[in-house]
Amino acid sequence: MKDVLDELAAVRRTMGSGHVPAGEAYTVELRRRYDADVDDVWDAITDPERLARWLNSVSGDLRPGGRFELGSGEHGDILQCEPPRLLKVSWLFGPEADEWPGTSEVEVRLTPGPAGATELELIHAAFIEEPSFPTYGPGAGGVGWDLALLTLARLLAGDEIAGHEKFEQSPEGREFSRRSAAAWGQAHLAAGGDPEHVAAAVEATTSFYAPDESSGMRP
Repeated sequence: MKDVLDELAAVRRTMGSGHVPAGEAYTVELRRRYDADVDDVWDAITDPERLARWLNSVSGDLRPGGRFELGSGEHGDILQCEPPRLLKVSWLFGPEADEWPGTSEVEVRLTPGPAGATELELIHAAFIEEPSFPTYGPGAGGVGWDLALLTLARLLAGDEIAGHEKFEQSPEGREFSRRSAAAWGQAHLAAGGDPEHVAAAVEATTSFYAPDESSGMRP
């Protein structure tokens, strides 16, 4: 458990503001260092075989201007690709996403660090009127990205997590999600969020990612 929670502490989380084609956006921003060189990290976030081992299976035309789809349902366009430093995509989920065009984008920036390490910055910008925000706040996407970056860390260290969903349902994974939800609540408060809204959003996010086992429900 300690190693997993150390990974949670390795991430710096910020909620900010930005812009997407649909209009004003809020941003979920994660920053952390990996003990791997920039080319290795770039390969892990762009090679389909390795991407499937920490995020999900991917298909499509994986070149600038192309379209992609993940096995978990997220899909979009590849907006920018500048190896090995910058990847930016539009990010939509499910068939109903056509009702919300241009509402969400994900950008990953890589910077070589000292001693062969790499600084990763992930920015997920979502339209401020996107339906899930009032209920979940930044944890709506933030907890999922925390889980993904944990799995990426394990992959880069040669100790990858086999079976993402199984881990998320394990006691260790559930505790990780609970603490991630609370951490995103702190980021929301630091960004000026109303304390009552933040508390409700943290509770809703926790219930989504780590529901009470006695209810027998999963998100």
